[in-house]
This record gives sequence, structure tokens and C-alpha cells, in this order.
Amino acid sequence: MKTKIICIGKLKEDYLKAGIAEYNKRLGRKIELVELPDDKIPEHASDKEVEAVKNSEGQKILEQLTKDDKVIALAPKGKLLTSEELSARVNDYQTYGATSLVYLIGGSLGLSAEVLARSDLQLSFGRLTMPHQLMRLVLMEQIYRIEMINRGSVYHK
Repeated sequence: MKTKIICIGKLKEDYLKAGIAEYNKRLGRKIELVELPDDKIPEHASDKEVEAVKNSEGQKILEQLTKDDKVIALAPKGKLLTSEELSARVNDYQTYGATSLVYLIGGSLGLSAEVLARSDLQLSFGRLTMPHQLMRLVLMEQIYRIEMINRGSVYHK
């Protein structure tokens, strides 16, 4: 199954890029990483301005999706799953005919309501706040872990 990560903002830190490249190498297949430009957030943004930025970034994300994509949106209020449960969910998608799985990581303001509504699963990695750029590396590790669970590897203990 083709796997893609769509995210808002450009990854700048070399150590994060190196970590992502390492997991891509370990997977033996390329996880496509699509970086979309983030919008400028006014310094003392009103609620209306915040929503406008989220909606603008959300439209950029939605334009990248096809109707056939299975979509997992990373969201703080999403479901908390174990790695095994996430692996089972991804296996179910593949078993029932999904050919493309897309993970979404929003910008610093999160994902728009429209993007969340389009997702097949809203997934949380916990209630802690993490930089959205760091989440790319954390997500890559989990994608690799899913692969190792499926192979029965000792990597996942």
C-alpha cells in the first residue's frame, strides 16, 4: 500500500530530516513526504483570523487528497491507540482494498474542521503538546513499527 505524509510547513532541522531518512531506509520503500506552505499567523490573531488560517491550510491539504485515499489525521483530541491497534487498523484498510494511506499533520494551529471531517481516523499520540515538525519523525517511527509488527519482528516488544 502506498503511504504518504502530508504536512503543513517545511522541515528545517537536519536531525529530523536524518531521522526520517533513516526510517525510510529501514522500510525499504519510500514514504512520500508532501510539505505544504504554512500561512502567516498575525501576531495577536483573533479567533476569526485563526480559523481563516486553519481553513486556508486545510484547503491546501484537501487539494492533495483523492477520493480513494484512506486518511489518518493526527489530532490532539483523536483516538488513543496502541501500536498494535494502529497496526490492525492499517491492516484492515489494506485487507478491504485501500491502495493509498495518507497521514495528515497540520500546522501550529492544527487541522481545520473540514480536514478532520474528511479523515477516516483521527489519531492522537497523547495529550502532550509536541512541535508539529517533531511529529513527522515520531510518525515515521510508528509507520516503521507497524511494518515490524506485521512482520513479527522483535523490534516491537
